[in-house]
Amino acid sequence: MKQMHILSFLMIFFLLSSCKGNDGDVIETPTVVETTLKTQSLTIEQEIDGSLVSRSVLIQAPLVVDKSKSYPVVFAFHGRGGKNTSWVNSLKEFTNAGTFVGVYPQGHLNSWNLGPEPSNADDVAFVNAVMNALEDIPNLNLDRVFAVGTSNGAGMVNLLGAKTTYFKAIAPVVSQLITSIELTQQTKPLSIFQVNGAADNSIPIEGGNKFGHTFLSALESAEKWASQFGCDSTPTIKPVGENTTYSFGNCTDNVQINYLRVEGGGHNIVASYPTLWSDIWQFFQTL
Repeated sequence: MKQMHILSFLMIFFLLSSCKGNDGDVIETPTVVETTLKTQSLTIEQEIDGSLVSRSVLIQAPLVVDKSKSYPVVFAFHGRGGKNTSWVNSLKEFTNAGTFVGVYPQGHLNSWNLGPEPSNADDVAFVNAVMNALEDIPNLNLDRVFAVGTSNGAGMVNLLGAKTTYFKAIAPVVSQLITSIELTQQTKPLSIFQVNGAADNSIPIEGGNKFGHTFLSALESAEKWASQFGCDSTPTIKPVGENTTYSFGNCTDNVQINYLRVEGGGHNIVASYPTLWSDIWQFFQTL
């Protein structure tokens, strides 16, 4: 009997050890999983700073689910101090209609850990656990997974684009690459729709030091992604009203790198560019 207890302990220890993130965080299996596609809240427990923390993920499904359909998935990441619930109204015209299923994780301490942030969570491991949980939900097309993020959440989607392989495209909004995010040979080619406001007083469009990070300029950020994926070094520049798009072509695996500069846009860029989410989805769905 004593040998059986020892064996059971070792099996549990092995299972927990196999789920550790890069910094030792432990990702548990979700405590709430619905095996049908529906609007629901998913809870994932993660060890952060020595304590087990319950982290929520909202899943926004269509009002009427077509069980013969496989829906694309769009992750959305809030900014520092924000809540995942803010995405419900922002994207409901798409999720209600069944255009895609929305997945909205909550940042620990309302932030995403990019280094000098309130949170010390391993957020890449957290999102990996969310992706694993989605595999148990039917009618999701996990070959068409996209991500959008604003501000600190834009930094998070840049980090995920650099360090994971499951996103087909990302849209970082009102933030750009920071110098601590390294693009390597392991960074899988993916399409980028980067959006920055020229009048943003929070994240400097011309780059520099802010919030403990060193930001590339917005254009340098797009150029870095383009260089990483072998795109043309000179973008096609196209005016869109008062705004400007920079498109880098001939990229590896036919990915697309687009940078939209919104001339009157501040940090709350939707106020001056109300079609932003529609434009981003148009970009995603062409891929």
